[in-house]
Amino acid sequence: MEYAKNILETIGNTPLVKLNKLTQEIPALVLAKYETFNPGNSVKDRMALKMIEDAEADGRLKPGGTIIEGTSGNTGMGLALAAIVKGYKMICVIADKQSKEKVDILRAVGSEVIVCPTNVEPDDPRSYYSTSKRLAEETPNAWYVNQYDNPSNTKAHYETTGPEIWEQTDGKITHFVVGVGTGGTISGVGKYLKEKNPNIKIWGIDTYGSVFKKYHETGIFDEKEIYPYITEGIGEDILPKNVNFEVIDGFTKVTDKDAAVYTQRLAKEEGMFVGNSAGAAIKGVLQLKEHFTKDDVVVVLFHDHGSRYVGKMFNDDWMKAQGFIE
Repeated sequence: MEYAKNILETIGNTPLVKLNKLTQEIPALVLAKYETFNPGNSVKDRMALKMIEDAEADGRLKPGGTIIEGTSGNTGMGLALAAIVKGYKMICVIADKQSKEKVDILRAVGSEVIVCPTNVEPDDPRSYYSTSKRLAEETPNAWYVNQYDNPSNTKAHYETTGPEIWEQTDGKITHFVVGVGTGGTISGVGKYLKEKNPNIKIWGIDTYGSVFKKYHETGIFDEKEIYPYITEGIGEDILPKNVNFEVIDGFTKVTDKDAAVYTQRLAKEEGMFVGNSAGAAIKGVLQLKEHFTKDDVVVVLFHDHGSRYVGKMFNDDWMKAQGFIE
């Protein structure tokens, strides 16, 4: 009989799916690495499990402990699933710009959820970075995950996502395009693919209000680049240790409006019910089209599932209120 011993064994080995309608103006073959097939419906299941296993192995996470993490929702979901199977308590600290669905989903899988204001400095005691660190210090037998600086995040993608993409494309991949938040996916996959073939180009999708693109191009951390934005799951107002700028060939920035509109278009034109960062990612691919030839194989990673955004990007009243549709 063929079965998984628990839900965690179903993480990974997600399919590659060809895009057809939205990519008609691109000469290359464009394939989506479709991460919603993970049990927590996002790419973050991979690194959540890896970070927990590595913390168990070296004693940072002890039996019966409490896992504490600041999350935009998806890492929290992956951690929560692993916590259930392995017998830990889970506290998720989330910023108030994240969708209500994400908060509800985290509570549905037994996590305690604390919501913090978005529009404060990262070192403000009210921020979700500061709150999660403080809770970890105050809670007995707690482990603070810190996905931004935890090297197991990048390692998960170096060990699983990168090799899967290489094997699925038969080594023919020429470009990898992905939204950048904590940096684990682009850095782990990018390192693996460049070791296999240094000519593969690694492109990051950034958002307006985030520091990545300018920092990559100039080495300057420009606080004037930082302002509130709507797109979820990509961009940062800090430089996470997991972002390895050396494996990234370039960034393109996508507007909040384009990310939201293309999230809807993926559902309506490709039958791909995916999240907000996927809308940003496919618009980024279209912005980069002059870099692709007919012989290229472009893999774009779709992070998470559309169910997280039903009240926002998939709600026309919300879209109209933002000025994104007429």
